[in-house]
Amino acid sequence: MKNNNEKVLIKGNYAIAQAAINAGCQCYFGYPMTPQTEIGEYLSAKMPELGRGFVCAESELAAINMVIGAVSTGVKAMTTSSSCAVALMQEALSYACGDEVPVVLVNVMRAGPGLGYIYPAQGDYNQSVYGGGNGDYKIIVLAPSTVQECIDYTYRAFYLAQKYRNPVILLADGLLGQMMEPASFGENPYPAVDVSSWALTGAKDREGRAIYSCAPDEKKQIQHIYNLFKKFEVITENETSYEEFEVEDADIILTAFGSMTRNIKAAMKVLRAKGIKAGCFRPITLSPFPTQRINELAKQGKDFVVVEMNMGQMLKDVEYSVKGQSKVSLVNRPCGEWLSVEEIVSAVEKEVCYAAGV
Repeated sequence: MKNNNEKVLIKGNYAIAQAAINAGCQCYFGYPMTPQTEIGEYLSAKMPELGRGFVCAESELAAINMVIGAVSTGVKAMTTSSSCAVALMQEALSYACGDEVPVVLVNVMRAGPGLGYIYPAQGDYNQSVYGGGNGDYKIIVLAPSTVQECIDYTYRAFYLAQKYRNPVILLADGLLGQMMEPASFGENPYPAVDVSSWALTGAKDREGRAIYSCAPDEKKQIQHIYNLFKKFEVITENETSYEEFEVEDADIILTAFGSMTRNIKAAMKVLRAKGIKAGCFRPITLSPFPTQRINELAKQGKDFVVVEMNMGQMLKDVEYSVKGQSKVSLVNRPCGEWLSVEEIVSAVEKEVCYAAGV
């Protein structure tokens, strides 16, 4: 598939796979897991044709650790999986953050907990944003809402991973992975990142280097962790991103991430037609979270309705951002059918009536 601006009708999983190729991914290590298996299927044919590495690993644990090994040499590499299988990768993600290596992981979410099922869901917010590995660390998390954004944020994921030497998770869901939409690949808009100062490429013409997640003594380890968090402060300042619509005059702001953003946009239009001043706010980076912007809106007295396909995982980050300055409520379902526009509109109308004492 050529890099061009012509739109093609493409499934989300295939879009991610081709975007990874266009971004310069040189190695893919993965293991089949519905609903993201097509990513590996696509790359199993394309990567060998391009002379790049493809390995169907024996497990998710093997796949993520192979990625760590590959990216330690400065090449772009990734793995993809889903929910319960990503749970198995948590120790390795902790290592990758401590090692400061540019791992790219795509999680196409399925329902949980445990084995779960292939219903659409957004239950991996906590897993991605807060992590399940040991110790203090932070991961950059990007949440696409369309197939086009699956392409755009795959490009961005590889760039940010290398720019900051920090793992990046592209957090999609079964709906985005399986749906087909018109999208264009264009050219990868991000510049190449110089990795020569840290990559392990052999010490023939230079002194040896080491990559480690744990320093050899307490003081060095404390400083290492401080440095990791100082780095994330820079990431927060420079890379936090969000999308907002009609928030300036809004009394109530619908807030969602990922695929649910599509329905809150439609619900906002219906509410506006009914005379309710609704707006939309969508975090694009779930980590770093756009806390400052939400706080600014809350200070203006705008209430928030958080819409999620889980039991309220992003809710606590919105509540933290609001800091008690306005009301925050939840419209949710853990998995299965999308929350419909009608359900969202009805829930908001009840909130408005309750607030008005009707």
